[in-house]
Amino acid sequence: MGRIMGLDYGDKTIGVAVSDEFGWTAQGVEVIRRKKPEDDLNRLRQLADEYAVSGFVVGLPKNMNNTIGPRGELCIAFSEVLQEAFGLPVTMWDERLSTVSAQRTLIEADVSRKKRKQVIDKMAAAIILQNYLDSNSKR
Repeated sequence: MGRIMGLDYGDKTIGVAVSDEFGWTAQGVEVIRRKKPEDDLNRLRQLADEYAVSGFVVGLPKNMNNTIGPRGELCIAFSEVLQEAFGLPVTMWDERLSTVSAQRTLIEADVSRKKRKQVIDKMAAAIILQNYLDSNSKR
């Protein structure tokens, strides 16, 4: 099956998570500070090679009424670039509440605001990926 990489694609950062080999659990890996698109892709390539990933799940931010706004359009465009660059399957996954959920978890764990900022995207990526993995395991 191979590992799946989950990505939380934002304006300034890309949160990265990977699954275990069995596709059961997601683990936050790092937050990429976005620079140039080719730098972002190079770092993703290094991580994809290191973890031997066989596909990607990209968070798709939808509006609460299920429509796709400008932010979602950017994520779709990014997933197309990813597909072209890696030639691996890319799945878009509704991420509407992943950042909210990550924020709540960190607040409940009493993580300081400064520290939360450093890990929130990585955690959101892990939540996106975990939700995707959970939905697939029920099939």
